Amino acid sequence: MSAGSLLRCGAQFFNAAFKFSGFPSTQVKFSSSALIYSNSFDFISFPCFYSGLNFIDLMVRQGNIDNPPKTPLVPGFECSGIVEALGDNVKGFEIGDRVMAFVNYSAWAEVVCTPVEFVYKIPDDMSFSEAAAFPMNFVTAYMMLFEVANLREGMSVLVHSAGGGVGQAVAQLCSTIPNVTVFGTASSFKHEAIKDSVTHLFDRNADYVQEVKRISTDGVDIVLDCLCGENTGKGLSLLKPLGTYILYGSSNMVTGETKSFFSFAKSWWQVEKVNPIKLYEENKVIAGFSLLNLLFKQNRGGLIKSVMDKLLNLYNNKKIKPVVDSLWALEEVKEAMQRIHDRGNIGKLILDVEKAPTPLMANDSTETSEAGEEEEDHEGDNENKERMPFIQ
Repeated sequence: MSAGSLLRCGAQFFNAAFKFSGFPSTQVKFSSSALIYSNSFDFISFPCFYSGLNFIDLMVRQGNIDNPPKTPLVPGFECSGIVEALGDNVKGFEIGDRVMAFVNYSAWAEVVCTPVEFVYKIPDDMSFSEAAAFPMNFVTAYMMLFEVANLREGMSVLVHSAGGGVGQAVAQLCSTIPNVTVFGTASSFKHEAIKDSVTHLFDRNADYVQEVKRISTDGVDIVLDCLCGENTGKGLSLLKPLGTYILYGSSNMVTGETKSFFSFAKSWWQVEKVNPIKLYEENKVIAGFSLLNLLFKQNRGGLIKSVMDKLLNLYNNKKIKPVVDSLWALEEVKEAMQRIHDRGNIGKLILDVEKAPTPLMANDSTETSEAGEEEEDHEGDNENKERMPFIQ
């Protein structure tokens, strides 16, 4: 029986994954179950080697998203691996291809099955861990800069959380356009590590509005805001005429282990009420961007495919490169999420499915399972396997 027929008939595989049991969830459990594929003519299945961990995973854990799926659920939206099975209608891929993919949940698992339109081949010199760090960050950054805000030569950009995965992708993409000025905000302890990636860097807790205006009295052309709350009004005040403010996250609403109604209400209360008349008088544009909604709810997979082609061309020409902060075992996902919550990362945190947990982590956590056996490193990833230390 062909791989496609196997999928079509509803093949069943043993799959280990992490699940959230409810909203808000502080219990992250490692479990095993049968993974059943059915009606998968256009799907690709592959063992997942690495999965990306994003801030939206924290929001999913707390229930801070619209219409979350029913629990228990397996989180995760991007991953990388090697093609193991193909649906009968799949073209352009073969068994054994190295791939990265978007997944509508369920990326934190040993086996992933996703529609072919969300799967992309990995360049020969890109490691699997880099591939897992690539799609969400760079597609988000590219779409906001070029599809929404129309970044051009000589413009200026303000990006919050400049040390994060999207922030670093924004900085790299801006460097591909001549004479673009990048203003960034980040925690002060990250400044030394990321100072060369942006033009001007400010402490996220300082009065960055005055600092930006001191350098550029007219403000900036583009504001990329993943914080929300009071930063919305500040961002709008910094826009030049014909400037674009883009909200693509609301991390200020995530303040603790569980969902806080107070922090949620405070963040929305601090959002400046926008007067449409004032917008046209000042010639300013307000936009929002959600990559996951664009992919999985608004069916723009073709657009994202064209963007990925452009990004991979930039990668192959050594113009951009994903920044991997650290690698974590699946059993250490609780600690990895805490690192993102504390804004301690520079670049992307990656879950390594085959990595054995650090003994200290395994012993300290009562909510993780025992470590599995660590298998051989995948070729090309040896240099990235060791966990980078926490930033002090």
